Amino acid sequence: MEGLETWQYLTIALLFVWGGFVRSGLGFGGAVLALPFLLMVYNAPLVFLPIIAVHLLLFSLLTVVQSHLRADGAEGQQSTVNWAFLRYALPLMIIPKLIGVAGVITLPADIVSGFIFVVVSVYAVTYILDRPFKSNNRALDAFFLVLGGYVSGTSLIAAPLVVPVAASRMEKYQLRDTLFVLWFVLVAIKLIAFMLSGVDLQWRQHLWLLPCAAVGHVIGLRFHAYTLRSDTKVFFRVLGVGLLLVSLAGLGRVLW
Repeated sequence: MEGLETWQYLTIALLFVWGGFVRSGLGFGGAVLALPFLLMVYNAPLVFLPIIAVHLLLFSLLTVVQSHLRADGAEGQQSTVNWAFLRYALPLMIIPKLIGVAGVITLPADIVSGFIFVVVSVYAVTYILDRPFKSNNRALDAFFLVLGGYVSGTSLIAAPLVVPVAASRMEKYQLRDTLFVLWFVLVAIKLIAFMLSGVDLQWRQHLWLLPCAAVGHVIGLRFHAYTLRSDTKVFFRVLGVGLLLVSLAGLGRVLW
């Protein structure tokens, strides 16, 4: 990430603040709601994906540990992680995850970016229409998880496929931390694959982007408390419109 203009560095910093906020505020979406914007600034998925992955590992672990300590200190409070869902989901997602990782390593940047923009456009429409992916069918749930594993392997943006399945199987207060544990396992696999393949993990860029993500993380923790009490449909619709516009513009740049 060398030789960029000042406005590009500033925009990237702000987008990592935004990604950190979304990740800790919702438990998902830090990549899906930041990566399309990052690719508009600098079209290099293999630069941003390792950075986002490391941030997810660090902040998800920190958040889950904090929640666990609070639960232990509160009499009668149940665990914020639904381990039964994790035992169900992980076996379905790991093999597609590995296939997706192989794809993002070997495919050209424009193909990976185009795929990300298409997937995010679909997600954006579901947010705008307030029609997120839903299923009460076990076979369809399994399909969403398998597909989510593959998408996670290619781009770390599987949350809109996985979240509806998870939300139907646990209490609201368990959703964020359960997803954090799931993302931790899946992202760890991806980072190991990156290292074995010789992908640059961009350690120098962490020196200035990690504090940006930390600022967003702290703000997002406060927002999470609000989301447990309030309806966030308007929030998601606004995000959906913004994502759709950016993704369509990004697709246009990739295609033309």
